[in-house]
Amino acid sequence: MGRMRVLLLDAAPGELLDRELERLLGHGLAVTLNLRRVTDPAGVRAAWAGRVAFADFDAFDESVLVAETVRDGLGYHALKSRAGVPLRAAFLAAATGPAVASRLRVIGRAGAGTDHVDLAAADRHGVAVTHTPGSNANAVAEFALAQLLALTRNLAAHNEAAHDGRWSTPAAPAAELSELTLGIAGLGRIGSALAGRAAALGMAVQGFSRRPAPADPVVRQVASLKSLLATSDVVSVHLPLTEQTRGVIGRAELALMRPGAILLNTARGEIVDEQALADALRDPTHPLAAAAVDTFAHEHAAFASPLSGVPDALLTPHIAGMTRHAMAEAALRCADHIAALLTGHPHGIPLATP
Repeated sequence: MGRMRVLLLDAAPGELLDRELERLLGHGLAVTLNLRRVTDPAGVRAAWAGRVAFADFDAFDESVLVAETVRDGLGYHALKSRAGVPLRAAFLAAATGPAVASRLRVIGRAGAGTDHVDLAAADRHGVAVTHTPGSNANAVAEFALAQLLALTRNLAAHNEAAHDGRWSTPAAPAAELSELTLGIAGLGRIGSALAGRAAALGMAVQGFSRRPAPADPVVRQVASLKSLLATSDVVSVHLPLTEQTRGVIGRAELALMRPGAILLNTARGEIVDEQALADALRDPTHPLAAAAVDTFAHEHAAFASPLSGVPDALLTPHIAGMTRHAMAEAALRCADHIAALLTGHPHGIPLATP
């Protein structure tokens, strides 16, 4: 039997790509690299020719992804994704069907969360789904703090005014962080990392968790999400996207927030109703004053959001976890997970279940 075949849907950026490829090859895997999102595809081809195979296609187009997977009847034993390419039932059926010699066995996500995969379909077809929870916890926590500081001090507006040649001073003095209560929705690895950093800056911190969370001396736990929204000056969302959390913060929940409150979302776009959030920010009588959003229901080439152009909305393209350390940790750990699962050593590997 030949080497196990792995398809990298979206490569790690920059010099990290070399480390990722070396790690996969070191596990004895046959790697096919999709060049579509590679910055220097010609250079990568020249550097890795003879060691890895290449493809060039839009992985976000399901029909194209399926066609690439079944091309020449070869298929792939494993697939690695970084940017959350949707992997739905039609793809999983094709990738595990009789038309391919190498039946898909593993999907690896270099990052936290597996909501991009139809887990029920993966389970039906015998495909293990793994990810790297915690690999970007510090990076996302730092980014949420950056969002918080940018909004509380209105940095974007002052920057714009200065570039326009205007000397802009605040209409009213800003609150210091020590005057504010931070509410964290979701006390997993990222939420806990943010809590420690915010407390170190003097903020009062409270949190809501869907599951019992370990006691944390810096976090006062509240009983419900509604209570968190109603009693926090800033709310930072760190929940996973599930059927239970999809749209869990909508019009009614936003209306509960304190006057002048701020909402931060670095989790998943579909947790917060984007249209309701946009309407709230446009309404001068609404208690919500500002929001920072890093994740959206539609991203990448399909990006579109009702928040675009809305005043007091700080929007960024899902970059909270993109630090050198976080991305290296995720890429290399994901490579190790894929190799372990392909060789029948699942012990200690985080697996998603439907």
